[in-house]
Amino acid sequence: MPMPTDIGIVDLMLDIPGPDQAHWYEFLKPQLREASRDHEFPAQYMFTHVPHVDGGPDPVATVLTMMDHHGIEKAMVGVGFGDDRDVKRRALRDHPDRFIGSFSVDPNRGMAGVRDLVKAYETLGIKAAIAFPAGCLPQVPINDRKFFPLYAKCIELDIPICVCTGICGPRVPSACQDTMLIDEVCWFFPELKFVMRHGAEPWADVAAKLLLKWPNLYYSTSAFAPKYYPKAIVDFANTRGADKVMYAGYFPMGLGLDTIFEQLPNVPFRDEVWPGFLRDNAVRVFKLDT
Repeated sequence: MPMPTDIGIVDLMLDIPGPDQAHWYEFLKPQLREASRDHEFPAQYMFTHVPHVDGGPDPVATVLTMMDHHGIEKAMVGVGFGDDRDVKRRALRDHPDRFIGSFSVDPNRGMAGVRDLVKAYETLGIKAAIAFPAGCLPQVPINDRKFFPLYAKCIELDIPICVCTGICGPRVPSACQDTMLIDEVCWFFPELKFVMRHGAEPWADVAAKLLLKWPNLYYSTSAFAPKYYPKAIVDFANTRGADKVMYAGYFPMGLGLDTIFEQLPNVPFRDEVWPGFLRDNAVRVFKLDT
């Protein structure tokens, strides 16, 4: 049951900190900025020891050093076209063996959003789309028809979409992220590789049932300290879901890598679960070997 130390870990959610560590949520809509007015970022009340990391003159090198220290071989970072994402584009360009690109989609933008996704795929080499339904303005439920063109395009591009589900951290309504909404999406788009983000709580039991039901549905552990991984998900991985659950951190948005990797060996995964959880499932789902 001990966590192996000889696996090149794939981290499916990591960011490259700037000097003020605020740039990571510049994409948030006005209502989330308002919700965060009393905090450094919208969900700080949930994290008591938010890491404060000065990236220094070369934040990419700083993050690579941290990744090396913890055995992280590859990390997925969000990229885009604005000037504030230059450091991340540089990371992908200069270190394609270490960084994987993802692109945030907005279903409210219609076909313009679809075209942006294609542009990101063709010019930035992204490996995934990402979506935050509660962060859209207006909010868009996971199964809303506004998402359908993006889901269809992800199938055409053969990339997964990673979607936040469960009660969201920012103090905005969360009904649009009800995990049960994923059921209809998987029925309508059976070829879509759909990856749950941010825990699915308080619907972790529902998440486990849906993971068992739908072949192309997956779960990532982003935004949760390992000691708080939902029991339903750990039990699922240890029984019939070893190929469905993948590691994702939350550095530097709320969790430090030291904290994550101090707690991670205590997660009660069975021996045979660890390789898929730490690396193999992500390599397969996100096609990292191509």
